[in-house]
Amino acid sequence: MTSDQLPRVETLLREHPLVDGHNDLAWAARKHAAYDWDVLDITRSTAGTTHTDLPRLRQGCVGAQFWSVFVPSTLPPDQAVIQTLEQVDAVHTMVGRYADRLGLATSAEQVRQVFASGRVASLMGAEGGHSIGCSLGVLRMLHRLGGRYLTLTHNDNTPWADSATDEPVLGGLSEFGREVVRQMNRLGMLVDLSHVSADTMRDALATSSAPVIFSHSGAQAVCDSPRNVPDDVLVTMAQAGGTCMAVFAPQFVSQEVRDWREEAAASAAQEGIAATDLERFEPWMAGHRQQHREPQATLAQVVEHLEHLREVAGVEHIGIGGDYDGVSTLPMGLEDVSRYPHLFAALAERGWSDADLVAVAGGNVLRTLADAEDVARGPAG
Repeated sequence: MTSDQLPRVETLLREHPLVDGHNDLAWAARKHAAYDWDVLDITRSTAGTTHTDLPRLRQGCVGAQFWSVFVPSTLPPDQAVIQTLEQVDAVHTMVGRYADRLGLATSAEQVRQVFASGRVASLMGAEGGHSIGCSLGVLRMLHRLGGRYLTLTHNDNTPWADSATDEPVLGGLSEFGREVVRQMNRLGMLVDLSHVSADTMRDALATSSAPVIFSHSGAQAVCDSPRNVPDDVLVTMAQAGGTCMAVFAPQFVSQEVRDWREEAAASAAQEGIAATDLERFEPWMAGHRQQHREPQATLAQVVEHLEHLREVAGVEHIGIGGDYDGVSTLPMGLEDVSRYPHLFAALAERGWSDADLVAVAGGNVLRTLADAEDVARGPAG
């Protein structure tokens, strides 16, 4: 069904940037095309291969994208650093190749400038502290190369931070982990708390002098996954000026999908395959789905998360982080990057004002990024 609110929200999103917090196209390009943009030609529809291409970004009114420079957290430290640099190179190559439609941005102001030029502002975020190999020097170089957030963990603990999906070791952050956070504050690099344990969230919030983000997380009160954010953390995050960007990944959106996947993960574990080992688990899961029907998450459930996030954190502290090309399935109604306007139309139908929609689309996360930049500049500004 087409919403009567679509023309309204499409007009808003053409005038105000929709900033998505997390897209794994660069990793998809590695998997499907070994970073060959002739093989993965995103100037045309890549439906059936990826969730993202340039025509569908335009159809979806995407104004800015944090491209994830993800590598698996199971890699040895040296390989994690090398492959992260290859991911960064892939994003730079993509942005340079399609410079008429994409533009690199490393600040909130540059996002607005690139958006005003009619292109998609392109930022980068590293998904997991393993990408820095326990080196503050690597962290600083990642920032110099354009990285504007670091997710403190992925699915596995780092030596200095506990993950939401691993057994707790530290009970949050180590002293080195707190120094990573402080270094990011000095750089103006956003601390991203998606994927980390609740104790790591709380430690990072207590340590950071700049507001933080969740680049792609839901509300734990709506879907009881450790990947989602507890209400007390949402309150603390909002009080510090941060932004939680609602994820579309079905296992973090729908409790029914979450429960089904927990049962599947237990079956995989009996065969010696850990759910966090994505390179082995995802092919196993594809076969499992053929034998056992997976429940379907919906756009309406994503709306439920957004409304809970608004109720707890306030409309000034929420955003959108779809996780396109980082997941194998998506909610009904949010199948690819062209579908963002339908989500905003659903919010409009529930009475969200133009100001609310503009804030959630991108205004909030750009404010958070600008505030982090201000902290890095120090009291003199």
